[in-house]
Amino acid sequence: MGPAFSLRRKAFMHKYFSGKVMDYQQIIGLYIPILIDQSFLVGLNLVNIAMISSSGVAAVSAVSMIDSLNIFLISVFVAVSTGGTVVVAQYKGSGNDGMVAKAAASSISLVSSFALGISLLMIVFHTPVLTLLFGTASAEVFAYAKTYLIGSCVSYVGIAIVEAVCGALRGIGKSRTSLKLSLIMNLSYVFLNVICILFLHMGVQGLVIAVNVSRFLAAFVAILYVVKLDTNFRMRLYDLLHVNIVMMKKILFIGLPFAAEQMFFNGGKIVTQVFIVSLGTHAMATNAIGGTLAGVLQIPAAALSLTTVTVIGQCMGAQNVKDARKFAKSFLWLASCTLFLTALILLPLFKPLVSLFHPPDDILRELFIIVLINAVAQIPLWPISFLLPAALRAAGDSKFTSVTSMLSMWLFRVVLGYVLGIVFHMGIIGVWLAMNIEWGVRGLIFLWRFKGDQWYRHRLIEPVTDTK
Repeated sequence: MGPAFSLRRKAFMHKYFSGKVMDYQQIIGLYIPILIDQSFLVGLNLVNIAMISSSGVAAVSAVSMIDSLNIFLISVFVAVSTGGTVVVAQYKGSGNDGMVAKAAASSISLVSSFALGISLLMIVFHTPVLTLLFGTASAEVFAYAKTYLIGSCVSYVGIAIVEAVCGALRGIGKSRTSLKLSLIMNLSYVFLNVICILFLHMGVQGLVIAVNVSRFLAAFVAILYVVKLDTNFRMRLYDLLHVNIVMMKKILFIGLPFAAEQMFFNGGKIVTQVFIVSLGTHAMATNAIGGTLAGVLQIPAAALSLTTVTVIGQCMGAQNVKDARKFAKSFLWLASCTLFLTALILLPLFKPLVSLFHPPDDILRELFIIVLINAVAQIPLWPISFLLPAALRAAGDSKFTSVTSMLSMWLFRVVLGYVLGIVFHMGIIGVWLAMNIEWGVRGLIFLWRFKGDQWYRHRLIEPVTDTK
């Protein structure tokens, strides 16, 4: 029984998760560190929101509001970082190690520059931005939001450097090192939050101190690693300051459409947040807690989506479309299976998980409804809506995925969310229903694209003889 089962398991893994470019053992070795990283990211976010909830509903609402804005802003340079990951992965797949190092250095430089510009812009214009987006919030929530926004903006360059380095490391398959850098940032963040919030009772100000110290500490370690310790990149500080126009254009070919997509996509989330604000503080808290729990349910699938970028990128670098298509299909089914399992495990634990946030009793029923609807809907819809475009983007099909995501977000999630939530008085449940419907529409379009042949016809990198 044992040996027979082992043989069947190996045969299954070889059939669906092995190819000429990469085998299932390499994919598992890439996936597991990313999974651990995502687990820490989401888990630590859950713990941090739980900790800040000790400062009251107003503090939770303010942090949730600004985190929506933070995600919008940070997504711009994270998108550029993804462009770097794709270019690095394709050069790695082509066997051109010299260009791998140049791509990584250009990615770090670009992402840091974007972060610095965004940070300065937001610090200067923070008051009109907050007034425009969250002017209907209570005075207490608004004051907390102002403190948290300025403090978050200061930390952008730190997290940008970490994201760029981690993206480059994932591109060459070194997800374990990427995990270590992420853990340095996130564990130090939680440790400082415990000190500043639970022991020193500094509230939102403590959160600001923790986020800045942890991000810049991790950025320092990341730069030290690529310059002094890593043997793959052989990078110098000069390389990080050198402007390689040709390489930056390649990164921006993927990064800019994705950045535009993320701005429109997360901008739509902010607009949705604006009319959630009009529903009251309790609706804002319901949305914040529901979003955090949804993130927990999506941990394995989100890790698989990040793995997809490296795997498909290396397949396309090796010009092996057959492997790319095979792995993408296998990852879609695997993502749905993981979403089913996480829902099966976590839904019975709803009450103990929610108790971490100290929610008012009157939001529990509504909170359970949106978590349940989301848990069921995401099993078929999340993979085709989020993992599949990651595969298309890794092949260089960035413009199509970005335009599709932008249009579906604004035509369905924002407009339909307003209609269901506000016009039809369905409240926060209507907003979340609109989100799930938008996933389905977007995912069906990506499936149609994937069945054709246009998505893999982009030429992103030159042949291995290119040394420029």
